[in-house]
Amino acid sequence: MSDLEIYVRDLKPGPLASWLEANFDHLDQPLTETGAKAGLMKAEGRYLGHRVRITVYPEAFGKRFSSVLLEGEKLPWQTDLDCARSAWRAVEGEIRCSQGEWKEGDPVEEEKWWRLDDRGEQLVVWN
Repeated sequence: MSDLEIYVRDLKPGPLASWLEANFDHLDQPLTETGAKAGLMKAEGRYLGHRVRITVYPEAFGKRFSSVLLEGEKLPWQTDLDCARSAWRAVEGEIRCSQGEWKEGDPVEEEKWWRLDDRGEQLVVWN
């Protein structure tokens, strides 16, 4: 199973839901709050006939960033950065994602993340 994860600053559910609808063949379950935790949302979609689980975790990195996690056998994008680029055009806010080189156990102090916003794409230290 593959997974992609992006972080959206000041997430607005409406534009995110529209982006999901535009990029998946079908949403079997639309983006809805689960009630388990304020702001936690889930959806389920289909891409090329494969099921994709979508989970949005609020306040995943500080109070302003929500994690959007996509999990499935087939996904519309190959990398977190490809996914972030697509989402940035749709949600019109700051998006961050891993550059893909970090591995479990690696130090995170100097880890660089892609930041996509109205200034363009830049590798930055998160804080």
